[in-house]
Amino acid sequence: MESRWRKAKMSLGLNLCVYVPRTLDDGDSPSTGSSTAALVSPVASSSSAATSANTTPTAEQRVKGAGALMPTTPTPTSAGLRLSKSGSKSFKKTCAICLTTMKPGQGHALFTAECSHTFHFHCIAANVKHGSNNCPVCRTKWKELPFRGPLPGEFPQGSARINPVNGHQNGGQMTILRPLPRARSSGRLHHMTSLLPDTDRSIFNDDEPLDSLSEANEGSQQGCLRTVEIKTYPEFTEVPESTSERNFTVLVHLKAPLAQTLQTSSKLEDGNSLGTTRAPVDLITVLDVSGSMAGTKLALLKRAMGFVIQNLGSSDRLSVIAFSSSARRLFPLRRMTETGRQQSLQAVYSLTSNGGTNIAEGLRKGSKVIEDRQAKNPVCSIILLSDGQDTYTVSPTAGVHKAAPEYCSLLPYTSNGCQQVPVHVFGFGADHDSVSLHSISQTSGGTFSFIETEAAIQDAFAQCIGGLLSVVAQDLHVKVESLHPDVHFGSIRSGSYSSRLADDKRNGSIDVGDMYAEEERDFLMSVNVPPGYGETALLKVGCVYKDPLMKETINMADVQVKISRPAFVSVQSVSIEVDRQKNRLHAAEVMAEARLSAERGDLTHAVSLLEDCRRMIMGSTSGQSGDRLCQALDAELKEMQERMANRQRYEASGRAYVLSGLSSHSWQRATARGDSTDSESLIQAYQTSSMVDMLLRSQTMSRSSTPPQMRHVKSFPARPQPR
Repeated sequence: MESRWRKAKMSLGLNLCVYVPRTLDDGDSPSTGSSTAALVSPVASSSSAATSANTTPTAEQRVKGAGALMPTTPTPTSAGLRLSKSGSKSFKKTCAICLTTMKPGQGHALFTAECSHTFHFHCIAANVKHGSNNCPVCRTKWKELPFRGPLPGEFPQGSARINPVNGHQNGGQMTILRPLPRARSSGRLHHMTSLLPDTDRSIFNDDEPLDSLSEANEGSQQGCLRTVEIKTYPEFTEVPESTSERNFTVLVHLKAPLAQTLQTSSKLEDGNSLGTTRAPVDLITVLDVSGSMAGTKLALLKRAMGFVIQNLGSSDRLSVIAFSSSARRLFPLRRMTETGRQQSLQAVYSLTSNGGTNIAEGLRKGSKVIEDRQAKNPVCSIILLSDGQDTYTVSPTAGVHKAAPEYCSLLPYTSNGCQQVPVHVFGFGADHDSVSLHSISQTSGGTFSFIETEAAIQDAFAQCIGGLLSVVAQDLHVKVESLHPDVHFGSIRSGSYSSRLADDKRNGSIDVGDMYAEEERDFLMSVNVPPGYGETALLKVGCVYKDPLMKETINMADVQVKISRPAFVSVQSVSIEVDRQKNRLHAAEVMAEARLSAERGDLTHAVSLLEDCRRMIMGSTSGQSGDRLCQALDAELKEMQERMANRQRYEASGRAYVLSGLSSHSWQRATARGDSTDSESLIQAYQTSSMVDMLLRSQTMSRSSTPPQMRHVKSFPARPQPR
């Protein structure tokens, strides 16, 4: 053993500490259920040895595990260290990085740092590789860092390679502890606690190829019914024959089909035997890791990302961009197989926070990942989260009410160059730039969510991916056409969805884009009704879209809108469906007007506008009938009044709450809306079954498991609800 120690020391130098597995030749007999290791240590000075003895645990206290190489802090001894057999209770702890249990005998090395916190060695080595030199639990800055040696084949040609004696565990790698480099000058330490210098390639065309089995799964679904339902509702079903109407309203209602399930005879790659037949997703998450994200925020963000990773399928691909003063791609667009999940979890849990907030750079890098990818999954989206003001792109003198036009040029487009990839944006806390973030989501076709409390990050992400993982229709276009020579369109009220009318006002269209399973869309169209007899055919509605799984274009049969023309109508009953959608659109318009008044400083006028809208809605036909949507709108408007009670309250949460509401109503899609229970029923109106299921899964997971770094996090008290 002495000769081996000398050879290893001479080869690697005196500044490295190498751990070599013990063998029977070293004089120890094998032990059941445990392994032994020999420690090769550099020659240390007496002063450094004394310091180490006073500040760090001994090697025998710090090496635990089985079946792999065990790194520890270097100590001045070359005696063999036998791994502990006893104390199973001490191993019933969770690795703070991968959140899995650490137990001996599972084939994973455990590393105990100088601050006495223990991790899987492969997890903490990846943590260090991605730029962290602080303990993920207590944030202690380490003096020495564990890192994994190069993989087979990574050695430069002609370089020496040293293997442990008779030891090929851990891929034949040497497990080494590397001391941290000293700062060149005091107070000028490089940005190591945040993002390392960007070493990404200039073109991100290194995405992982798609699953070859997806085509076979796609072919097995030929003939499945996956059609969008179209319904129409005229404002009145009867109009007197001699009467003409100038602004007669017709409601066009769309509903996406259910998400289908597929029973497979064998287990899927991720271990599930029952999978959902859905289109796979390319998801890019752009995460703010600036200095303001330190502590609980970053810990909860990591847990939320862990939930996202665990709920992506093996055909889905993920790439993560982290940004602070600069932006860095943590790993390429990669399939979430078991290996992909482990690697992405390690990368995410290696994140540390520091620096400023450069949203534009993060968005630019996320867009480049999408544009440069070689393969493309049918569904693609960006998730962007930030908790602060952009300190690089937006001028401080621009004002909070002005959006940053620079962001628009950074948004990604699909391969045809005409449809943008939606960016679903999450504004976190009271200090984020809700105006700029809302503008990013609106321009790209995504949603803006307001995460008011830290603990709500995971649920907000869960609701979003619950929709993204259930897309059943893409590039959906609605076509409307007049069926009577004297019937012309006056307007199409479609919210944020792009709509067009022909010059002759006899044809129109709406670009709806993607629809999640069971999502609904409602559009109001104004037409003129000429005098007529018997029955008048007003218009016909059809739609065309692409099934993302079958990759086929589906043309839906046209639905006609007709009204009866009796000679006399005693009582005209307005359609409840039309009336409630009129209330929804009117409420959204008032919200926007009230926000403009609030930005001008006239909060009293803003509150008055909201109050008038509440009275109008509850006095309408649908409001009087107890319609649930009208009740939810009333609760939401009341909530906005409370958040506009004073300037401080509006700046802290009112602006973001209103913008999130406008995003939700304009796209008719669920968004996170703060922590108000009064508006919960409104959110449910836009939620789909897939979103609800994912939310329940998130809430169940949050109750059943709490990562070590969040065990001491205090829960945030619920904000008192307005009366």
